[in-house]
Amino acid sequence: MIREKELRLALVCYGGISLAVYMHGISKEIWRLARASCAFLEGQVPVSGSEGVYRALLQEIEKEHGLRLRVLVDIIAGASAGGINGVFLGQAISTGQSLEPLTDLWLNSADIEALIDPKQGPRHRLAKIWAIPLVWLAQRRSGDSVDALVEAGARNEVRAKLSRFVRSRWFEPPFGGEMFSHLMLDAFDAMAKAPKGPRLLPKEQPLDLFVTVTDFAGHPELLALNSPPEVIETEHRLIFSFSDHGVATETLAHPGELTFAARATSSFPGAFPPCTVGEIDKVLAARDVSWPEREDFLSRNLPRQYAANCADQAVLIDGSVLANAPFRPAIEALRERPARRQVDRRFVYIDPFPGAKLNLGGRKGGVPGFFQTIIGAVSELPRQQPIRDNLEAIADRSHRIEQMSEIIAGIRPEVEKQVEALFGYTLFLDRPTVARLGTWRRRAQVSAATKAGYGYAAYGHLKLAGVIEHISQLLHSVGGEPGQDRLDQIRRLVAATVRAQGMDDMGPTFAGGANPAMIAFLRSYDLGFRIRRLRMMARRLGEVESGFAEDDLAALRGAIYTSLATYIECKRSEPYLALQRDVLALRSDAGPVLERLAETLNLKSLDDETEVRLSAALGLSSREVRRPMLLAYLGFPYFDVATLPLLQGEGIDEFDAIKVDRIAPDDAKSIRAGGAEATLKGIQFNSFGAFFSRAYRENDYLWGRLHGAERLIDIVVSALPPTMRMKPGRIATIKRDAFLAILDEEEPKLTQIAALIASLRSEIG
Repeated sequence: MIREKELRLALVCYGGISLAVYMHGISKEIWRLARASCAFLEGQVPVSGSEGVYRALLQEIEKEHGLRLRVLVDIIAGASAGGINGVFLGQAISTGQSLEPLTDLWLNSADIEALIDPKQGPRHRLAKIWAIPLVWLAQRRSGDSVDALVEAGARNEVRAKLSRFVRSRWFEPPFGGEMFSHLMLDAFDAMAKAPKGPRLLPKEQPLDLFVTVTDFAGHPELLALNSPPEVIETEHRLIFSFSDHGVATETLAHPGELTFAARATSSFPGAFPPCTVGEIDKVLAARDVSWPEREDFLSRNLPRQYAANCADQAVLIDGSVLANAPFRPAIEALRERPARRQVDRRFVYIDPFPGAKLNLGGRKGGVPGFFQTIIGAVSELPRQQPIRDNLEAIADRSHRIEQMSEIIAGIRPEVEKQVEALFGYTLFLDRPTVARLGTWRRRAQVSAATKAGYGYAAYGHLKLAGVIEHISQLLHSVGGEPGQDRLDQIRRLVAATVRAQGMDDMGPTFAGGANPAMIAFLRSYDLGFRIRRLRMMARRLGEVESGFAEDDLAALRGAIYTSLATYIECKRSEPYLALQRDVLALRSDAGPVLERLAETLNLKSLDDETEVRLSAALGLSSREVRRPMLLAYLGFPYFDVATLPLLQGEGIDEFDAIKVDRIAPDDAKSIRAGGAEATLKGIQFNSFGAFFSRAYRENDYLWGRLHGAERLIDIVVSALPPTMRMKPGRIATIKRDAFLAILDEEEPKLTQIAALIASLRSEIG
């Protein structure tokens, strides 16, 4: 039989101003890869273009290596230009809509002529004509003349548009905010009208989208100190979040909300006016589009402003000013990801111009001047801050997982010895019926507590604290009341109820199970323990599977991942929305709310269903497979005592170490080396270049597709286990097929870069 594996991509999309066109090309390839993966798994007829190449690659991996690989994108976080592309990509993945209509909109509308607000354009042809020589002088001093930047046929176009841009009204943003919002809504309309395919994620796999925004005026946040007890600080960072919660819908969110996010995150200071709720209201009214979800959207995404009844006055600017690389929300989204098969989690960040440096005309290597220092400090430096902190956080998480695996491997012989001594060697000769499995599990639990001695009390308190925290977070999410203060209040009320009912009392003989109240509490609410146990079984199955045929493993793998998915589903807030009224009224005793929550969770039924699946699957397995898997299941309490402190009281949902990949011009060298400087036109004029010429945009869009295809093929192939290798030269052939397929597809449409396409065919060979 064929093994299954998911390659899950969490995308982090940087800002890049006019390099948004380049990023559209990359987004399009990511979308095509996701479509190809779905089509392959559904057994659909192969398609042409790069999508067909991706499908053929997945088919080859299955045929040659016995691995059915599914590629999916389930987390997207973006800022500025990356935020716009993330919004459209998220809409396409969640709804099955097409990204194809966006290409014409990018090529036609991402232009100075289309973006300049008519009220801001030059009032007559001689307006500020004196400024034009200054522009040419600035270009020549930086070594970047128009003649050197673009093909001869487009030079007049660039000169004319640059002239109009320079002669626009100064000290006011030249680009129109309302015009841009209309363009975004036009794009969503075009996507909705185009042919639609299936949702590009498995059932119940959520798509989470995060868009960073900067609150110009800021909003107050309360900080708790020792003295004074509280202080108020001003916070400027905002994150607009969207999720389809794993359900197929007509749209990821109301088009006005998605437009609001795209418009706000791309409000580049000085180029676009700040974005406001009033602008979106005005644009929607002009199109006669209602927005029934308006209040809910504002309360979720502008909670402080909404609570103060001033959300309409919020002034929002470019999300990349303070968070150009939004890793944090993407990392936090990992907490509730379902898993039904082995997962290879990747964080893929898209950086259109890595290592870009600020150049305001200062002498190379010299001390920056007065204006260079000021502008760099307030504008460019925050945007270019490296992502080392984010990568170190991911590396730390991965390191803890690796440590946990090493600890488990180190203590496994002793744990297995303890379990065998408890049950005897005849355990593995018996068929594990549901009744037997339950009895064995409870007996192993008591034994682990007894063997751990006084250390078990510390473990119990840590586990209890984790359960209280999970309950508090869940109820806070169900209630929908914003703010850390409300979460803290719910946490205090839950903890007080646990103490009042004696459920936190370990007692001197807790190891023997003498406190029925606490045991009942954990059995009713401790999701984390169940999930960690199944995660460890999945990990153990992956370790032993190389020695056995897939037929001997398939039933057990299915039982583990099916059961795991049911428990993880319980972590989401949606199943408990019926408790919202009770949570909103929660101001004293949390007991009644906890009782209703336990009834809704109904973990006893889920436990019974899990043991039915596992006992049946273990019964179908050979004795050689059954032994290590039973030892893992029954020995888990021993392992958990050792590893939970390492995990700081939290479980790891996707338990493998996270790998980080980058898609950038510098990383795609199969066709042409030299990075962005050798391939992209949009980097000119401080990354505004692609706004001045369709030829620029066609160039960058095409390179985006080519670079995206190359790096995605690298990422897919890297998901193969170390024991599996592609044949020598095969990867280069696959890339060449993808490059030529893209050129064949785009050549009839990209009419202004014929020379580039001819050159690329020669370079590809």
